[in-house]
Amino acid sequence: MPVGRREAFSIQLLQLVDAGLVWLGFYLADLLRDPLRDVLGEEPMGESGLMQMAWILYVAVPFTPLILEFFRFYQRLRTKTFGRSVSQLLRSLVVMALALGMLVVFARLPEGSRLVLGVGAGLVFFFILARDRALTLHLRRQGVREDLKERVLIAASREERDEFLAELDPEVLEGFNIVGRFDLGESEVSDLYDLLKEKSVERVIIAAGDTVFDKVAECVEACELQGIEAWVAASFMRTQVARPTFDVIGDKPMLVLRSTPELSWELASKAVFDRVGAFLIILLTSPLWVFAWVGIKIASPGPAFYFQKRAGKYGKPFRMWKFRTMVPDADKLLAKIKEEHGNQMDGPVFKLENDPRIFKFGAILRKLSIDELPQLLNVLMGDMSLVGPRPLPLYEVEAFQKSEHRRRLSVKPGITCEWQCGGRNTITSFEQWVEMDLRYIDNWSLWLDIKLLLKTVPAVIFGRGAK
Repeated sequence: MPVGRREAFSIQLLQLVDAGLVWLGFYLADLLRDPLRDVLGEEPMGESGLMQMAWILYVAVPFTPLILEFFRFYQRLRTKTFGRSVSQLLRSLVVMALALGMLVVFARLPEGSRLVLGVGAGLVFFFILARDRALTLHLRRQGVREDLKERVLIAASREERDEFLAELDPEVLEGFNIVGRFDLGESEVSDLYDLLKEKSVERVIIAAGDTVFDKVAECVEACELQGIEAWVAASFMRTQVARPTFDVIGDKPMLVLRSTPELSWELASKAVFDRVGAFLIILLTSPLWVFAWVGIKIASPGPAFYFQKRAGKYGKPFRMWKFRTMVPDADKLLAKIKEEHGNQMDGPVFKLENDPRIFKFGAILRKLSIDELPQLLNVLMGDMSLVGPRPLPLYEVEAFQKSEHRRRLSVKPGITCEWQCGGRNTITSFEQWVEMDLRYIDNWSLWLDIKLLLKTVPAVIFGRGAK
């Protein structure tokens, strides 16, 4: 069965986890060796058996996951039964045991190390089986909850759509939440723009078949402008931004046109970096949280925290946290403020220096950027990243006049970005703001995130652009 890029990446990640479980099993077996010998009425060995067989671990740790893959242990994780998992795991460990058994005999390892080997094999079996069952249970629960599935839109004629879905592997189909269908033969491409925005689509699958390719090209352009992956079961076509790559869904070859950072170990490292960094920053800034909470309670009636629905990745709404810096019911006063004071930012975004809704202590929090700290909780929850385009309120996103503006929604929003640390309130052109965000998306790297975070520190300390 062909494996797509995402599936291959997931398999590699599972193999790394299983390699760690192999090492953990033998490490715990070494700790249990002397207590077990004592139970058996034998003298403790004292010296670590693990040290004596370290070079065997150099074989067992990396090669066990590879043997598991050979026996298809990492395939059909969602539908795999307990018996099948046990069978595949036992066959894999038997092969590894035979190989290690030959090494033990030829190397003439002492008895203590043989005990570690035997107990370790049992622990490895238990750990990997438990990990496999836990993952299968998680995937099955995910398959029940529609909000956890990937939001997919199928673009095809009615016949081609039905044929594509009928031929698709049920294991793959179970992970999709098909939020919409677009008829390539009868519907207008303008309707696709509305569907992509309305349904917060993550992936569009275009089953072109005999459909006229100029219609397919227009659909790809609609996805490209909004930063949404387009998976095309058709021949190659030109794009301006999206990078064409080949992938598979089940056993069906697909052409993917991607205008966002491709799934990679660097992108996975960003997710870990975000959560670890957010946790550490929360610990380091905890006195500022207390300072803000007490100050708000004294300065203004109402809650210390402010929640607002913002547009997340692909426009999916999430609740963003901030320390409250405005008077209660500030959102209801927005229309009046716009009418009386205007807007210093062109386009759909509202910015106003000396906004009368901000109370005095709130202005201090804004000047020091302390009001942004609760967004670290959004990073821990996975709704935001440390670095990325700033999340906008839903009503501002709805007011976008150009479809290409939605491409800034194709990555997770961030606490800081090029605009935040390089221009902030000195930039009044929304087009320039979007241009900076798209430049970040097109040139993303983990090192770029680190550089922007380092640039943010002096911007916050000296309050550049914060008002």
